[in-house]
Amino acid sequence: MTGRKGRAALPGTRCHIDIDADGTYSWRLIATNGRVMAVAATTYRDYAECRAALERLSREVADLPGAVHHTAEGSGWVWRLRDPGGGALAVSARAYERHSTCQAAYERFRSLLAELGAAGAIPWDDAG
Repeated sequence: MTGRKGRAALPGTRCHIDIDADGTYSWRLIATNGRVMAVAATTYRDYAECRAALERLSREVADLPGAVHHTAEGSGWVWRLRDPGGGALAVSARAYERHSTCQAAYERFRSLLAELGAAGAIPWDDAG
């Protein structure tokens, strides 16, 4: 189940789907403070596939591996949530200066996603 029902579980949290210049779709999860907390690590061919991917992720997050890593430039920290084969599913929306701050953000993301999955609804900001 999706739509506005999920807003009761986590007021202010919302998810948005963007269409990229090449016509693909990606999601971003926005925290109650308005900051983008996480983004899709891949793009999807259509809107429904993108939406279903985040809904599935929210149900399966407890079984998925992930960790904090140095940025590619080595000047900060990012986190990645991976599928069982090691492919990235979700990534931090920004780099963090400190490992501990990044780790805390990663744990908050996992907790929030699990809560959304338990509520059975994603709070889509584009839902009618």
